[in-house]
Amino acid sequence: MFGAAVHFTLLVTLLVTFAVTIQQCKVTYSFSGVNISPEVQTYSVQYFPNRAPIVQAQLSQVFTDALLDKIQGNTSLNLSTDGGDVSFSGEITGYNTRPTAITGQETAARNRLTITVRVKYTNELEPELDYDTSFSRYEDYDATLNLTDVENELIELIVEYLIEDIFNRAFVSW
Repeated sequence: MFGAAVHFTLLVTLLVTFAVTIQQCKVTYSFSGVNISPEVQTYSVQYFPNRAPIVQAQLSQVFTDALLDKIQGNTSLNLSTDGGDVSFSGEITGYNTRPTAITGQETAARNRLTITVRVKYTNELEPELDYDTSFSRYEDYDATLNLTDVENELIELIVEYLIEDIFNRAFVSW
């Protein structure tokens, strides 16, 4: 009987020690791969103005909203309007289309829409994670189509890829 009490006490002590150790760890992990320090509670996203030579009217708002939605939907961070523990700012620096595949008749068979965004990520609690980087993604489309006919769909796809890259760089450590 006495031996069982000692084993029980030892087991409880080990479990408490393990629980305290886990709570004191600096990094949290999730099944989504998000790796955010528990001290980070808030985030902010500044509006990303379009400073590309060719300006697409809705791109700035679409991009900014998509970044806000990605962070809100995939982290437990709270949005802060006056600067968060982590913050995103930057600008759209490139928006262009060009031919990528030429046929035997010297005409384009495919065109490519490319969007480039400069992002400054600041982590007030872990400044070693800060970055100021340009991200670029593209989508090809049939040259027989007018850009205006496929533009919204292409922008949606490209912005989704850009946001994934930006989010992963800030919050996912593979």
